[in-house]
Amino acid sequence: MRAQDAVPGGARSRLRASDVTRLGVSGIVSRPARAVLSALGIAIGIAAMIAVVGISTSSQAQLAATLDALGTNLLTASQGTDFFGETVPLPLTAGASARHVQGVESAGTTGTVVDVGVYRNGRVPSGNTNGITLRTASPELLEVLEAELATGSWLTAGTAQYPVVVLGSAAARSLGIAEPGRHVVIADAEYVVAGILDPVPLADEIDVSALIGEVAGERLTGEPVVPTAVYTRVDPERVDEVRELIAPTVQPRSPSDVQVSRPSDALAAEQAADQAFTGLLVGLGSVALLVGGIGVANTMVISVLERRREIGLRRALGATRPHIRRQFLAEALVLSALGGVAGVALGAGVTAVFATTKGWPMAIPPVVLAGGLGATLVVGALAGLWPAVRAARIPPTEALQS
Repeated sequence: MRAQDAVPGGARSRLRASDVTRLGVSGIVSRPARAVLSALGIAIGIAAMIAVVGISTSSQAQLAATLDALGTNLLTASQGTDFFGETVPLPLTAGASARHVQGVESAGTTGTVVDVGVYRNGRVPSGNTNGITLRTASPELLEVLEAELATGSWLTAGTAQYPVVVLGSAAARSLGIAEPGRHVVIADAEYVVAGILDPVPLADEIDVSALIGEVAGERLTGEPVVPTAVYTRVDPERVDEVRELIAPTVQPRSPSDVQVSRPSDALAAEQAADQAFTGLLVGLGSVALLVGGIGVANTMVISVLERRREIGLRRALGATRPHIRRQFLAEALVLSALGGVAGVALGAGVTAVFATTKGWPMAIPPVVLAGGLGATLVVGALAGLWPAVRAARIPPTEALQS
C-alpha cells in the first residue's frame, strides 16, 4: 500500500494545491542566507542594466535640452588647407560676405593673433601661456554663439578699440581671475578684464581664449587680423542649403579650402559613442543577470536535495506531481521577483544620484523598469523549471527513506 493511501480520503480531499504551495514557499525562509545571495545576484544584474540605461537616457535628455537651448543651426566656416598642406587664410571680408547669404540670420568672426601670449602678470616667463589663445572677436560673436557672461560685460563698439579683454571660462581659471577689473599682460601691455564667459558648448575653442576687439587687435599687430573662423546662425529650415553656399561665398576663389561644420554634429557623434559604450555595459549587466539566474538554479537544486523527505511527506499527504512542480517553480519566481524589485530600486537610485550630481534631468524609460522586472521573472522561471521537474519526479517512498 502506498504511503499516501494511509491518509484518510477526507483529509486528502481537504488538502488543496494552494495549501501545499503555500507550505512549500516557506522553505525559502529556512535557508535565508542562500536565498539572499541568490536574490542579490539577480538584483545586481538588473541594477546594472537599469543604471546604465538610466544614466545614458539622462545624458541624452541633457543633450537634447542643451541643443534646444543653443540650437542646431550654428554653422562654422574655418580655415582649411591646400593640396600641399598649407593653411589657406580667409579674406578680411569673410564675415560680411557670410551675412549676405540667403538664410543667414547673423554672423560673427574670430581671428587668431599668433605669437602673442596672455599672462597673469609681467613676471610670468615668456611662453608659459597655459594654452590660452589670443583672438580678436567681432561685436556680434556673443549673440551668434548664444554665449552668456558669467560676470562683467562684453566688448562694445567703444571698449573694443582699447586694451580690454574678455576671458573664456577655462582661460580665466588658468589665469586665476574670477572677476572683472583685474589686469592681464598681453605683448608687455596691461589689458583690463571686462568680463568672463560661461562655457560655450558649441564652440569650446572660445573657452580657452582671451578675446579682444578687432580694432585693438589691429593696433597690437600693426595690421588687420585675418578671420580664422566665421560663425553663422541660419534659418533652421535651410541649414543644409546654407551649408553648401557658405564656402563659395566667403572664399570664391577656392571654396574647397574652407571647412564648414555644424558643431552640434560633434555633440551628436559623442552621444553616439556613449550609446555604443552603453550597449557594452548593458551586455555586462546581462552577464551579471545570467550569473544571478545560475545562483537561483543552484539554490533550487540544493533545496530539492535537502528537502527530499519533505517532498515525500507531501506526496504521501496527497500532493501530486503538478503540485510539487508549482511549489518549487513558485519559490524560484518569488526569489527572482525579490531580487528584481531590489535591482530596479537600486538601479533607479544610482541613476538618480548620478544625474543629480551631474545636474542632468533624471530620465528612465518606464519600459526599462517593466522590462527589468519581466527579465527577472523569465530568468527565475527558467532557473526553477528543471529543479521543479526533478522534485516532482522523486517517488514518495524513496523520498521518505532518504
